[in-house]
Amino acid sequence: MVEKRGKRPAADPSAWIESLILDFCRNSPENSMMKEESEPALGAPLVGFSNGDDPLYRRIKDLIGAFYLTPGEVFQRAFPGADPTPGEITVISWILPQTEATKRDQRRETAYPSERWARARLFGEAFNARLRKHVADTLTAAGIDVVSPVDSPFWSMGTSERYGIASNWSERHAAHVSGLGTFGLCDGLITPVGKAVRCGSAVARISVQPTARPYRDHREYCLHFSHGKCGKCIERCPAGAITTLGHDKARCRKYLYEVALVHVRDRFGLDTYPCGLCQAAVPCESRIPAAGKR
Repeated sequence: MVEKRGKRPAADPSAWIESLILDFCRNSPENSMMKEESEPALGAPLVGFSNGDDPLYRRIKDLIGAFYLTPGEVFQRAFPGADPTPGEITVISWILPQTEATKRDQRRETAYPSERWARARLFGEAFNARLRKHVADTLTAAGIDVVSPVDSPFWSMGTSERYGIASNWSERHAAHVSGLGTFGLCDGLITPVGKAVRCGSAVARISVQPTARPYRDHREYCLHFSHGKCGKCIERCPAGAITTLGHDKARCRKYLYEVALVHVRDRFGLDTYPCGLCQAAVPCESRIPAAGKR
């Protein structure tokens, strides 16, 4: 049974929120690969926080396009009658790492995702959605206005003039602003537990000390951008969607829907579209890579 929490402690709301996320991931039976043997879909989370008025959110909106929502805009859409300043809003972000067993299986593959990776994509993301709901329900019960942007009716996909296909709220970008990682050549987020991860977030009207960002550049942890070396994710991509110029999202999506989805459905009987080969068997799979390593 997952513990239900009531009122928030006034002294340290960040510790309270982090604890409710950690406890849920540790104890929820929904964190499961849904196989006969008991196996968690995802590992222990990392949690970070950022202010709604952090200038990086406006910078991201300017780069992606007018359709992209800042935390303040997310909150206004979810609670039209409320009128908080962006500084009263906190973005809660978390990273859910793939398990060692999933990464081990994925390293062996070269053309298609492993069954464990497919299960983590399907059932792990279902658990991530359940975690978002748990965070929202717990904070709401404590009298805090909160919304999970990707689960809201106004979450949508759009087209960025600069970047092509894009959503109006990005879990990875929220994690980046919240001090949890920087982007790699393949657009994956490289975190202290590596790039083989899933991300989640919520936007709440609560004052929480933001997590310090231990980086200055949004690509600082990627060896290709920081040291002009590596490029291992280029070799790992079965679709040829990653080059030294970056990530071709249209080519990647074509592989996901026309190749990976068909393979996973026919081979494993799972209705999902994973790939993730660029996240395994690379130096940033499970850690921030050292500059001396390829």
